[in-house]
Amino acid sequence: MKFTRFLYNTTVHTGVVEGEAIKEISGDIFGDWEYTGKSFSPSEVKQLAPLLPNQIIGIGANYVSKVEDLPSELPEIPVFFFKPTSSVIGPEEEIVIPQGIDQVKFESELAIVIGKEAKNVPESDVLDYVFGYTVGNDVTAPQFFREDGHWTIGKSFDTFTPLGPVIETELDPFQVKVEAKLNGVEKQNSATELMIIPIRKMISYLTNVMTLKPGDVILTGSPVGAEFVGAGDEISCEIKEIGALRNTFATAKESAKAY
Repeated sequence: MKFTRFLYNTTVHTGVVEGEAIKEISGDIFGDWEYTGKSFSPSEVKQLAPLLPNQIIGIGANYVSKVEDLPSELPEIPVFFFKPTSSVIGPEEEIVIPQGIDQVKFESELAIVIGKEAKNVPESDVLDYVFGYTVGNDVTAPQFFREDGHWTIGKSFDTFTPLGPVIETELDPFQVKVEAKLNGVEKQNSATELMIIPIRKMISYLTNVMTLKPGDVILTGSPVGAEFVGAGDEISCEIKEIGALRNTFATAKESAKAY
């Protein structure tokens, strides 16, 4: 099932994509919801980020280029970081390059959406707490990283976390590829088996540190191939089973209002 959020006239709605139609729903997608009976065509709405996250957690440097490069021992403490919810935008919205720099990096990623409260969950059970999956772009301005390893500022600018186009609840995350095309040219294309910290271990580790709650989004890392881009460049982050998340980069003075 593919859940989406969209703007119709001036009102934000939630819906389920079925074929060529978006069927509106009401209620809590993580709990009780129902169809309203209203249906929309994708051409008459503006698609938004498929959820307003509770919190966003990312993991750094989590892919190798080939299976043979996977480490025999995993890091004792993975490199996790937070991104602010104010950085979230949806498909076709502009990613704004901060003033003072000319380029930022795209990072196409599989994003996990947590569906129920999770604390101290063993690896064998973690997928029971996952609601679904979407595509994320962990936009980064490494020019704002501190030499001692603090990444917060470089990850946190408004528009730096595009999500979408939908949340897919029926997905095998171990059988997908994370892709990215820059101006139509492929830059990233890696199977999730190339993750250093696997999905189950990643979620379980986090639940032993903090309580994960419905609406939390975990960005699972970006494949090899991310690079710097500038104003006017178009990035398409894609997981074929979910869809393509397309955005254009713009300088601050060129940016349009994001919803």
